[in-house]
Amino acid sequence: MRAWQIDEFGTPATLRDLPDPHPAQGEALVAIAACGLNFADLLMAEGRYQEKPALPFIPGLELAGTVLALGPGTTGPAPGTRVAVYAGHGGLAERGCFPADSLLPLPPAMPMVEAAGFQIAYGTSHLALTHKARLQPGETLLVLGAAGGVGLTAVEVGKRLGARVIAAARGAEKRAIARAAGADEVIDSDHPDLKSALRDLGGADVVYDPVGGPAFDAALRATRPDGRILTIGFASGSVPQVPANLLLVKNITVIGFWWGGYRSFAPALLKGSLATLLDWYAAGDLRPHISHRLPLDRLPEALDLLRSRAATGKVVIDLQQQ
Repeated sequence: MRAWQIDEFGTPATLRDLPDPHPAQGEALVAIAACGLNFADLLMAEGRYQEKPALPFIPGLELAGTVLALGPGTTGPAPGTRVAVYAGHGGLAERGCFPADSLLPLPPAMPMVEAAGFQIAYGTSHLALTHKARLQPGETLLVLGAAGGVGLTAVEVGKRLGARVIAAARGAEKRAIARAAGADEVIDSDHPDLKSALRDLGGADVVYDPVGGPAFDAALRATRPDGRILTIGFASGSVPQVPANLLLVKNITVIGFWWGGYRSFAPALLKGSLATLLDWYAAGDLRPHISHRLPLDRLPEALDLLRSRAATGKVVIDLQQQ
């Protein structure tokens, strides 16, 4: 089978022909149709992600495909079932073996390319906004990086939860995409005085921040008393330093959130969240946005789109595309 493989952290992946995998007990063999890319893929390849797979490894955190076989004595979705998998790694290959209990059966009408990029982005936004920030109907949600992979889903999920959504994104095209996803207000994240511009819009009760850097500082100062700030990631490359005195005087809570961590200590919470999201998808309440869909051999180009923050929504490697 063809697969991208990383031999050393900090070196580019290489496209290789590797032996076909065979499922062990507890595993399922999946024919991979598509792999959703995430900013975490860049960090993992550099050895800077919180999870480090053993070398060499096949990158690709999440994927969608069809079950080919189950390992000996394994209970799971039957061969032929269409599934999505949060694998942690292994998605950028034509086939892979994954724990059978990690397979998520898909709605019949859900395309593989949408399913491949669904779990992390939508799962992060839903669990962060409901379980951690306790976003309430009528509250104002500020989404930074609102046209990115997770940011755009936060706009959709926030609206579905009944919030007023302010979307901050760079440039007219990205702001238009956030508006189309349901944002009530849009603002350029490069505004020369972002703090004042946010305050002019009334500030925020909840801030969803996958960006970090100066935008975090501006959002913090525009957060209303008793507000909550979700730190989702640091796509800007800058990790904010939080002034604790400001948290005290405004009764603000800063909340760290890593979706993948719940696999180990609260997997039932993840499964319940994803079940809700798939119900919303089936009802037409969620419309995944894929800005780029590239074949397997164009992975370096796809990763550059993430690195340069040129993509909107998701970038997906489509293994069925030539």
